[in-house]
Amino acid sequence: MLLKNKVAVIYGAGGAIGSAIARAFAQEGAKLFLTGRGRAPLEAVAKDIQSAGGAAEVAEVDALDEKAVDKHLQSVIGKAGRIDISFNAIGIPMEKIAGGSLAEMDAEKFFRPIADYTLSYFLTARLAARRMIQNKSGVIMTVTALVSRKGNSEAGGYGPSQAAKEALTRDLSVELAPQGIRVVGLRTNAIMATDTLREVFDIKAKPKGVTWEQFMQYIVGTTHTQRALVLEEIASMAVFMASDKASGMTGANVNLTLGALDD
Repeated sequence: MLLKNKVAVIYGAGGAIGSAIARAFAQEGAKLFLTGRGRAPLEAVAKDIQSAGGAAEVAEVDALDEKAVDKHLQSVIGKAGRIDISFNAIGIPMEKIAGGSLAEMDAEKFFRPIADYTLSYFLTARLAARRMIQNKSGVIMTVTALVSRKGNSEAGGYGPSQAAKEALTRDLSVELAPQGIRVVGLRTNAIMATDTLREVFDIKAKPKGVTWEQFMQYIVGTTHTQRALVLEEIASMAVFMASDKASGMTGANVNLTLGALDD
């Protein structure tokens, strides 16, 4: 098991990406502390993990609330003794941040994803790092998107927010690597079977008369593989990057765009 006896905290664990990563971490032996704003989705994920013989606890934590994050991490230390992995997988519904041109967009709507995504990642990473420094080890992780590096229309501040997270990953790594802490990100493209993909279709494609089939044809056509990413691929890479097998990787954002962004 790649993550045997590792203690992992996942923010946004009730969402599609967070829950997939939680299950994959548990399968590899990690003890999970799942957080999010809603308890019901978290409990559903924890139940699956526990049914499969894994260990998972849940807590309602707003990842934008510094005191709440700090209090929860202290409780994790009290129960598990340390924090080995901190994974920020929070999401914001696309309907709240995307749609319409930048020229016509309200400034508050544009800035919301930049503020929320960046602040959440900063708070969860910083507060985890303070505990990890004591043990001179740990991995801080997040997930970003293709639009961090490639232009996109009608996406508001989403692209800048993802670029900011990737820059923060690099900056955190410069400061924390000497303390034995790695900081890495997973850069994804459109992901099959997620609410976000359907939201993007509803907001950007459907109003123009584009069918779901045409939309998906466009998505897969941008990749080298002629298909869309699936959650299992993200989860598998997250496991590897969180493990000691990836000890040489820090300050980097792993490209999981299937060639839609070919480095």
